[in-house]
Amino acid sequence: MNSLLDLLASNLGGAQMGQLAQTIGADESATQRAVGAALPAILSAMRQNASAPGGAEQLLGALQRDHDGSLLDNLGALLGGQAQGRAADGGGILGHILGGRRPQLEEGVAQASGLDLSQVARLLPLLAPIVMAALGRAQRQSGAGADALTQMLGQDAQAARQAAPDGLLGHLSGFLDKDGDGDFKDDLMAQAGRAALGKLFGR
Repeated sequence: MNSLLDLLASNLGGAQMGQLAQTIGADESATQRAVGAALPAILSAMRQNASAPGGAEQLLGALQRDHDGSLLDNLGALLGGQAQGRAADGGGILGHILGGRRPQLEEGVAQASGLDLSQVARLLPLLAPIVMAALGRAQRQSGAGADALTQMLGQDAQAARQAAPDGLLGHLSGFLDKDGDGDFKDDLMAQAGRAALGKLFGR
């Protein structure tokens, strides 16, 4: 079974990162920094939404209904800009998890990465359905229920934060919630996250 972070790393590393950079019209290293900054923020925002009353059940229902992980088998079309419907779906996902905070996230990712705002605005709607597809596949592989799904998001968000290079996330502190669940597995998950996400940060 692959963890959420394993799935994200394996589907966003290497050639896929170059294709993503080309699609948004950006330098690959800057795109890599942007992905590294955006992923912890997106995962934290998803965790915050899932922690709200009824949020975890709604997320589980959305995964079971619309995000079975099959997108990961054909990322070329999405990353190559050939799947506009998926990019539109990404905008809807961002609207749901961020509400009115999307401009602040875009600005934070731009400051952290060196991309301009228009490039970040193209990047985030591509990342969001990839994260949902990876989460959907991880949920199916693990059989996680609503409560376990929330815990998974908290652990993976923490691990992604700890995997990021020092200073990268300073502009996004408002999006990075503290896990705070006291789960002893968090340290192990953080170690796994650093290993899995190393390729995303060029390590």
